[in-house]
Amino acid sequence: MEESQVDQAARLLFAAWREQRTIPGLPESCRPQSLDDGYRVQAALAALHEAPEAGYKIGATNQAAQSMLNVDAPFFGRLFAPSPLDSPARIAVGAVGLHIIEAEFDFTLERDLAPRDAAYSRQEVMAAVADLHPAIEVPDSRYQDLPAAGMAQITADNGAAALLVMGPPADDWRALDLSRQAVTIKVNGAAVEEGSGANVLGDPANALVWLANELSARGIGLKAGQVVSTGSAANVVKVNPGDNVVADFGDLGAAEASFS
Repeated sequence: MEESQVDQAARLLFAAWREQRTIPGLPESCRPQSLDDGYRVQAALAALHEAPEAGYKIGATNQAAQSMLNVDAPFFGRLFAPSPLDSPARIAVGAVGLHIIEAEFDFTLERDLAPRDAAYSRQEVMAAVADLHPAIEVPDSRYQDLPAAGMAQITADNGAAALLVMGPPADDWRALDLSRQAVTIKVNGAAVEEGSGANVLGDPANALVWLANELSARGIGLKAGQVVSTGSAANVVKVNPGDNVVADFGDLGAAEASFS
């Protein structure tokens, strides 16, 4: 893509976000055809937001999410202030259009993971982590048919990132096997979905390592204080106005969001 096309795509998406409307897709004149072009548009879109980057979300880290979105690999999007939100959080009607939630393991960083030539090891990445949080991601998109948009357009649209609700830091999480950690999603008090850390690239830590190296390869890096949401540990759940949602991570705690 030419820089003028990247700029055109970013401005069209930014206008749709600002006006809270959806579009069929980006026009052929500026539609990204590759993952790299999608990330170029995402970076230009981030510059238009003029808000601090609070961290990153990772999408499609499990097979069910990849099938739903018609993609075959993970992708990332940027989280902007004032998201993340502290649990319990109230999400106003109209704040998002998709009305779906995902239960996710979130990490906050204590140290930078700057771009470099050599890949980061799991040990290096986990040593840079400050805390683990139970969380609910509330994604959103400007596309009328998100699965039909394809990987390049989804990444251009900030990887469908929107809101994040984070529970308190978990205690003694480093002693646990996160791949075996059970997760239950409850809507209005009733359990509707169950999952585990194994659904997140085999282990939520694997997703964090993937992101650290993906960003490093793109010359971006992670910074101390940023949060990383690692992808859905259970199936995506549809929510409606008035619903109360709890993502219960057992001994790791819970995150709660109300849609009103």
